Amino acid sequence: MTIRLYDYWRSSASYRVRIALNMKGLAYEAVPTSLLDGAQRAPDYVAKNPQGFVPMLEVGELRLTQSLAIIDWLDATQPGVRLIPSDPDKRAHALAMAYLIASDIHPVNNLRILKYLKNELGVEEAARDDWYRHWIIEGFTALEAMADRSTPYLGGEAPNIADICLVPQMANANRFNTPLDAFPNLVRIDAACNALNPFKAAHPEAVKP
Repeated sequence: MTIRLYDYWRSSASYRVRIALNMKGLAYEAVPTSLLDGAQRAPDYVAKNPQGFVPMLEVGELRLTQSLAIIDWLDATQPGVRLIPSDPDKRAHALAMAYLIASDIHPVNNLRILKYLKNELGVEEAARDDWYRHWIIEGFTALEAMADRSTPYLGGEAPNIADICLVPQMANANRFNTPLDAFPNLVRIDAACNALNPFKAAHPEAVKP
Protein backbone atom coordinates (compact mmCIF):
# COMPACT_ATOMS: atom_id res chain seq x y z
CA MET A 1 0.00 0.00 0.00
CA THR A 2 1.50 3.31 -1.11
CA ILE A 3 0.60 6.22 1.14
CA ARG A 4 1.19 9.82 0.09
CA LEU A 5 0.75 12.71 2.47
CA TYR A 6 0.30 16.13 0.91
CA ASP A 7 1.85 18.08 3.70
CA TYR A 8 3.12 21.49 4.79
CA TRP A 9 5.80 21.25 7.44
CA ARG A 10 4.36 23.98 9.65
CA SER A 11 0.68 23.07 9.23
CA SER A 12 -0.85 21.97 12.55
CA ALA A 13 -3.34 19.71 10.81
CA SER A 14 -0.58 18.05 8.78
CA TYR A 15 1.48 17.66 11.95
CA ARG A 16 -1.42 15.72 13.53
CA VAL A 17 -1.53 13.28 10.64
CA ARG A 18 2.24 12.80 10.66
CA ILE A 19 2.05 11.84 14.34
CA ALA A 20 -0.84 9.45 13.68
CA LEU A 21 0.96 7.75 10.78
CA ASN A 22 4.06 7.36 12.94
CA MET A 23 2.06 5.95 15.83
CA LYS A 24 0.56 3.39 13.47
CA GLY A 25 4.04 2.55 12.17
CA LEU A 26 3.10 3.42 8.59
CA ALA A 27 5.68 4.57 6.06
CA TYR A 28 4.53 7.32 3.72
CA GLU A 29 5.74 9.53 0.93
CA ALA A 30 5.58 13.20 1.86
CA VAL A 31 4.51 15.58 -0.91
CA PRO A 32 5.47 19.10 0.24
CA THR A 33 2.62 21.52 -0.44
CA SER A 34 3.68 25.03 0.51
CA LEU A 35 0.89 27.16 1.95
CA LEU A 36 3.08 30.25 1.68
CA ASP A 37 3.57 29.68 -2.05
CA GLY A 38 -0.13 28.88 -2.59
CA ALA A 39 0.53 25.32 -3.77
CA GLN A 40 -2.72 24.23 -2.11
CA ARG A 41 -4.61 26.46 -4.57
CA ALA A 42 -2.98 25.05 -7.70
CA PRO A 43 -5.64 23.71 -10.13
CA ASP A 44 -4.26 20.17 -10.12
CA TYR A 45 -4.34 20.07 -6.32
CA VAL A 46 -7.84 21.56 -6.04
CA ALA A 47 -9.02 18.98 -8.57
CA LYS A 48 -8.04 16.34 -6.01
CA ASN A 49 -9.01 18.29 -2.89
CA PRO A 50 -11.73 20.86 -3.64
CA GLN A 51 -11.27 22.63 -0.30
CA GLY A 52 -7.66 23.41 -1.17
CA PHE A 53 -6.29 22.61 2.28
CA VAL A 54 -3.60 20.34 3.69
CA PRO A 55 -3.31 17.62 4.71
CA MET A 56 -4.57 15.22 2.09
CA LEU A 57 -3.81 11.52 2.36
CA GLU A 58 -3.70 9.53 -0.86
CA VAL A 59 -3.94 5.74 -0.56
CA GLY A 60 -4.17 4.24 -4.03
CA GLU A 61 -7.20 5.89 -5.63
CA LEU A 62 -8.59 6.98 -2.27
CA ARG A 63 -8.13 10.62 -1.26
CA LEU A 64 -8.81 11.61 2.32
CA THR A 65 -8.98 15.15 3.71
CA GLN A 66 -9.48 16.79 7.11
CA SER A 67 -6.99 15.66 9.73
CA LEU A 68 -9.44 14.18 12.24
CA ALA A 69 -11.27 12.27 9.51
CA ILE A 70 -7.92 10.90 8.32
CA ILE A 71 -7.01 9.83 11.87
CA ASP A 72 -10.39 8.13 12.26
CA TRP A 73 -9.84 6.27 8.96
CA LEU A 74 -6.38 5.15 10.03
CA ASP A 75 -7.84 3.79 13.26
CA ALA A 76 -10.63 1.98 11.43
CA THR A 77 -8.44 0.38 8.77
CA GLN A 78 -4.95 -0.05 10.19
CA PRO A 79 -3.73 -2.32 12.98
CA GLY A 80 -1.60 -1.13 15.86
CA VAL A 81 -2.21 1.27 18.70
CA ARG A 82 -5.65 2.78 19.09
CA LEU A 83 -5.74 6.49 18.38
CA ILE A 84 -9.40 6.92 19.37
CA PRO A 85 -10.67 4.88 22.34
CA SER A 86 -13.26 2.21 21.60
CA ASP A 87 -14.97 2.61 25.00
CA PRO A 88 -17.84 5.09 24.42
CA ASP A 89 -17.19 7.16 27.55
CA LYS A 90 -13.45 7.44 26.93
CA ARG A 91 -14.05 8.06 23.22
CA ALA A 92 -16.37 10.98 23.97
CA HIS A 93 -13.88 12.55 26.39
CA ALA A 94 -10.94 12.13 23.98
CA LEU A 95 -12.90 13.59 21.08
CA ALA A 96 -14.15 16.50 23.19
CA MET A 97 -10.54 17.47 23.95
CA ALA A 98 -9.45 16.93 20.35
CA TYR A 99 -12.34 19.01 18.99
CA LEU A 100 -11.67 21.77 21.51
CA ILE A 101 -8.30 22.21 19.81
CA ALA A 102 -9.13 21.32 16.22
CA SER A 103 -12.54 23.01 16.03
CA ASP A 104 -12.33 25.89 18.52
CA ILE A 105 -8.70 27.06 18.77
CA HIS A 106 -7.10 26.16 15.47
CA PRO A 107 -9.60 27.43 12.86
CA VAL A 108 -9.55 31.06 14.05
CA ASN A 109 -5.75 31.08 14.13
CA ASN A 110 -4.72 29.36 10.92
CA LEU A 111 -2.77 31.04 8.15
CA ARG A 112 -5.72 32.03 5.96
CA ILE A 113 -7.38 33.84 8.88
CA LEU A 114 -4.18 35.66 9.80
CA LYS A 115 -3.68 36.68 6.16
CA TYR A 116 -7.26 37.98 5.99
CA LEU A 117 -6.76 40.01 9.16
CA LYS A 118 -3.62 41.51 7.63
CA ASN A 119 -4.54 41.98 3.99
CA GLU A 120 -8.28 42.64 4.07
CA LEU A 121 -8.80 44.24 7.47
CA GLY A 122 -5.43 45.96 7.88
CA VAL A 123 -4.76 44.54 11.35
CA GLU A 124 -1.20 45.23 12.51
CA GLU A 125 1.13 42.36 13.37
CA ALA A 126 1.12 43.02 17.13
CA ALA A 127 -2.68 42.93 17.21
CA ARG A 128 -2.73 39.75 15.12
CA ASP A 129 -0.34 38.11 17.57
CA ASP A 130 -2.58 39.20 20.47
CA TRP A 131 -5.55 37.66 18.62
CA TYR A 132 -3.63 34.41 18.20
CA ARG A 133 -2.64 34.20 21.84
CA HIS A 134 -6.14 35.11 23.07
CA TRP A 135 -7.79 32.10 21.45
CA ILE A 136 -5.05 29.71 22.58
CA ILE A 137 -5.33 30.91 26.19
CA GLU A 138 -9.13 30.66 26.13
CA GLY A 139 -9.02 27.09 24.80
CA PHE A 140 -6.12 25.95 26.95
CA THR A 141 -7.89 27.23 30.08
CA ALA A 142 -10.73 24.79 29.44
CA LEU A 143 -8.40 21.98 28.35
CA GLU A 144 -6.25 22.32 31.48
CA ALA A 145 -9.38 21.77 33.57
CA MET A 146 -10.46 18.77 31.47
CA ALA A 147 -7.10 16.99 31.61
CA ASP A 148 -6.47 14.25 34.15
CA ARG A 149 -3.58 15.29 36.40
CA SER A 150 -2.85 11.71 37.48
CA THR A 151 -1.94 10.28 34.05
CA PRO A 152 1.05 10.91 31.77
CA TYR A 153 -1.05 11.90 28.74
CA LEU A 154 -4.41 13.38 27.85
CA GLY A 155 -5.18 9.86 26.64
CA GLY A 156 -4.34 8.34 30.00
CA GLU A 157 -1.49 5.85 30.16
CA ALA A 158 -0.83 6.21 26.42
CA PRO A 159 -1.31 9.13 24.04
CA ASN A 160 -4.39 9.27 21.85
CA ILE A 161 -6.12 11.66 19.46
CA ALA A 162 -6.29 14.39 22.12
CA ASP A 163 -2.49 14.35 22.52
CA ILE A 164 -2.10 14.23 18.75
CA CYS A 165 -4.00 17.52 18.62
CA LEU A 166 -2.35 19.08 21.68
CA VAL A 167 1.27 18.81 20.57
CA PRO A 168 0.96 20.84 17.34
CA GLN A 169 -1.14 23.45 19.12
CA MET A 170 1.45 23.71 21.88
CA ALA A 171 4.14 24.21 19.23
CA ASN A 172 2.09 27.10 17.85
CA ALA A 173 1.62 28.52 21.33
CA ASN A 174 5.38 28.55 21.84
CA ARG A 175 6.03 30.00 18.41
CA PHE A 176 3.77 32.96 19.26
CA ASN A 177 5.26 33.40 22.75
CA THR A 178 2.03 32.50 24.52
CA PRO A 179 2.39 32.56 28.31
CA LEU A 180 1.89 29.01 29.57
CA ASP A 181 2.37 29.32 33.34
CA ALA A 182 -1.36 28.76 33.88
CA PHE A 183 -1.22 25.41 32.09
CA PRO A 184 1.30 23.23 33.94
CA ASN A 185 -0.55 20.02 33.15
CA LEU A 186 -0.62 20.71 29.41
CA VAL A 187 3.07 21.66 29.45
CA ARG A 188 3.87 18.42 31.29
CA ILE A 189 1.86 16.30 28.85
CA ASP A 190 3.38 18.03 25.83
CA ALA A 191 6.88 17.27 27.12
CA ALA A 192 5.96 13.63 27.73
CA CYS A 193 4.61 13.27 24.19
CA ASN A 194 7.62 14.95 22.63
CA ALA A 195 9.90 12.42 24.30
CA LEU A 196 8.28 9.68 22.17
CA ASN A 197 9.69 8.79 18.74
CA PRO A 198 6.42 9.13 16.77
CA PHE A 199 6.10 12.70 17.99
CA LYS A 200 9.79 13.53 17.54
CA ALA A 201 9.79 12.29 13.95
CA ALA A 202 6.69 14.35 13.13
CA HIS A 203 8.04 17.64 14.54
CA PRO A 204 8.14 20.47 11.97
CA GLU A 205 11.89 20.84 12.28
CA ALA A 206 12.31 17.11 11.58
CA VAL A 207 10.36 17.30 8.29
CA LYS A 208 11.16 20.84 7.15
CA PRO A 209 12.14 20.75 3.43
